[in-house]
Amino acid sequence: MSTSPRFGSAAVEHAEAVLVEQYPRLVRLAYLTLPDTRGRHTRVLLAHKAVQRALPRTGTPAAPAPAGAGTADESGTHLTLVRSRVLRAALAPSGPAGGTWARIGRPPGPPFVWGLRLWPPAGGIDEAAQTLSGAPAPVRAAFVLHHLDDVTEDETVRLLGLAGAADPAGTVREALALPVAEELLRALRRPEFDASVVSARPTDLLRRRRRARAGWAGLATLAVTLTVLSVRGPSPEPDPGPAAGPAPSGALDPARLQRVPSDAWSDTARVDFTAWPARGGRTGDRDLLARALRTWAAPGTTRVSAAPGTTAEPPPRPPQLLYAGDVDGRTLVLLRDGDRVVRYGEAGTASGGRTLDITRTDDSGVTTAAALTLSRAPGGASARYLLAPWIAAAATRDLTRAGDAARPLAFAADGVTAPAAVPPAGARADGAPCASWPVIELTSSTRIVEKHSFVLTDLGGLSPVHLTYTPLPDGSAAAPARQPREATGPEARAAWAPQACRLGELRPGAYRAVNVWDFAAAQLPDGAGRAVWSCTRASGWAGPGDATVRLRLEAGTPQDVTRARSTAACGRFGQHLLAGFRWRSPAGRWYLLAAGSRHVTGITATGAVRAGSSDRTLAAPWPGPDGAVSLTGILAGGGTVTALDGAGGGRD
Repeated sequence: MSTSPRFGSAAVEHAEAVLVEQYPRLVRLAYLTLPDTRGRHTRVLLAHKAVQRALPRTGTPAAPAPAGAGTADESGTHLTLVRSRVLRAALAPSGPAGGTWARIGRPPGPPFVWGLRLWPPAGGIDEAAQTLSGAPAPVRAAFVLHHLDDVTEDETVRLLGLAGAADPAGTVREALALPVAEELLRALRRPEFDASVVSARPTDLLRRRRRARAGWAGLATLAVTLTVLSVRGPSPEPDPGPAAGPAPSGALDPARLQRVPSDAWSDTARVDFTAWPARGGRTGDRDLLARALRTWAAPGTTRVSAAPGTTAEPPPRPPQLLYAGDVDGRTLVLLRDGDRVVRYGEAGTASGGRTLDITRTDDSGVTTAAALTLSRAPGGASARYLLAPWIAAAATRDLTRAGDAARPLAFAADGVTAPAAVPPAGARADGAPCASWPVIELTSSTRIVEKHSFVLTDLGGLSPVHLTYTPLPDGSAAAPARQPREATGPEARAAWAPQACRLGELRPGAYRAVNVWDFAAAQLPDGAGRAVWSCTRASGWAGPGDATVRLRLEAGTPQDVTRARSTAACGRFGQHLLAGFRWRSPAGRWYLLAAGSRHVTGITATGAVRAGSSDRTLAAPWPGPDGAVSLTGILAGGGTVTALDGAGGGRD
């Protein structure tokens, strides 16, 4: 009977050398595999814990060598063992049982950190975590191993198997099918990006000091009590009094809330939420503000709603007060902490109906920090907004009607608007035509910018979404690129009108802005008229966004061509675009239609359709049954671009 080889002391030393050398990569693997339901601080500690405990002890069974590998490559064997042990530890909190730490909710140790909050470095790791947040933990691990650590598919399957993952081969296939944002991968691969480096900042110092004093006082009281009991013996147990609450902390002290002067917005170069003053009729209600802060720190049974990629962790420092007041029978408090805004709500009685809604506000500005949803009417037919102090005028429009006139929307001196119609929650998620799509049009004060109006839409989240439009390019590829402009002019409204209802497909709170980019136009075969190719990009707060290419006809509903999630396409860093699909003309004939952005000077199709064009658009008959087509675009400056979906046509 044979036994598997085991590590001796020398082999353990070699494994330690491999672990130290690969430490940043192993930490990155663990951090991105861990569930994002844990806060960043906890994930950082768990990741370092998983790596540091991956060092085998003497006598640990060695991982089986890869098929065909010799015994000389000991470093590969050691790395395989360490990786598999890191994976096993990182996958444990994501299992069905939720993991030990996930169940009991305590920070891991060791390493143990007292008095500090740790954060991963800038450079893309949290963007990658958000991109992978919807995938199971083994799929996230396979994604990191293959795309970031350059591990082969077969070896990735083997590592997942060693870590105890179910169906490793299927997991790897699912990971390979995930969309890859190349600019994000490049950021994570940069030499200066080290996933094992963390940023640290202190927790509340006064809270720690008070807790320390309370601890010493408690020990002294306990000592005195034990002494008295030892002399006098036991006494009847008194009736229990009210339980003592947690010691107050600076971050949860209403008196320490940050309050911005009312005119700060007109004298700053940073026009965003940091310039919002504290408004509302109850900004001086200390009890209300204390309840809001305590609920944020310990929600208990409170209904909590957080936008995707947003942590619900309590604030590490006193937040900024934006609003406190009564609106439509509810009491509301708005607070800002860094890149988050929190809305606390309670019913008319302070004892029930509490809610906590959290949204992201990364890199917000004049438009994306112009309004917050304050309250919604029962049924969601209307909402009131809290407008930024720099908003001089507000109106409503119907986005589905290009010629719809703006109707003034009144708002009070504290920025609270009158009720405004909103699309019902989840309206037209199937993209079918809808009766209307209400939006609000806001105009900035001339004290910060002249003649600036913009459009926001309510997608069910705390922060309305900014809508923009990029028109067709001018002439040749040498012409400068058009930039997104506000969706207020006739051309922008005409582009938005036929696809306004498709906004219902977007998840609440996940996006900050949506832009429609008309990148090409052409006459369709069989006299079907002129069509415009557009790419609608919904940009998320963290950077990556979702893109959908559509063909907009002169009449009728736009036809979907292709779409991609978590991509740079159709954005500032994804300006080269090519898309195509199988289209049926009014005469019943099938064609391959394709189009590219302004730098595309020619298109080649291979596969089920073999055709070429020396222009930015292509229309070729599609013979026979459906089949796969590959599209390649030639760029003016050299190089090529492939179709957004990676396969060209093949769609009805």
